[in-house]
Amino acid sequence: MAMNKNTVLAWATWIMVFVGLGLIALGAFRYYEVAGYGFAAVGIGFLSVAWVFNALKGRV
Repeated sequence: MAMNKNTVLAWATWIMVFVGLGLIALGAFRYYEVAGYGFAAVGIGFLSVAWVFNALKGRV
């Protein structure tokens, strides 16, 4: 199976969405003290980069 640029961006988008949701879940349920805010902030950052990857999918 040949992977072009759009396929790579689609895979990267899904991987970053899962990692971002996992980090937000860690911040909400596991580390609910001050460290949880950092986990949640990094998770939101992962989701925003995944959103950019999704927006770039048809343009590269």
